[in-house]
Amino acid sequence: MAAPDGDRGGLPTRDGTDTRRALRRVFGTFATGVTVMTVGGDEPHGMTANSFTSVSLDPPLVLVCVDRVTIMHRFLETAAYFGISVLAAGHAGLARYFADSRRPVGPAEFARVATIAGERTGVPLIPDALAWFECEQWRRYDGGDHTIVVGRLLSTALPGEDEALLFHRGRLRPVGPDLEVPS
Repeated sequence: MAAPDGDRGGLPTRDGTDTRRALRRVFGTFATGVTVMTVGGDEPHGMTANSFTSVSLDPPLVLVCVDRVTIMHRFLETAAYFGISVLAAGHAGLARYFADSRRPVGPAEFARVATIAGERTGVPLIPDALAWFECEQWRRYDGGDHTIVVGRLLSTALPGEDEALLFHRGRLRPVGPDLEVPS
């Protein structure tokens, strides 16, 4: 039987519990990259996001999922543009900072963080990130307790060459050494 629209409960687990924590644990087995999503203007804001992916090459589109209860969700209601900085292995501190809800909001949020203004949009970007994406909001979709924000790419760059930072099983981890996978 399908859950009614708006049901925010988790799926039953093998032991019969129904918890969001159990679902997060299962989702956490899929390793993802880590990004910082930013909006600019008079009140810039950033947040750590690991739910980022490419969508289309023609037109060039990406998406990021933003929890409806976050400050970023509120900022995206009026921001025409957003930026994505793909974090390198040495950026775990930045990832934690932009995930901390106790950090200041607005210009003070970036007082101790080095950023560079995006060439096309002016959104703050992390200078030594692996990649930058400057995006114009293109579409928004209901994604349960998140909003799926699709951005049309305005510019991209590859400023860094380090290894990537990953999020796996609830922890930030650098990419490990290359391993040969048997075919």
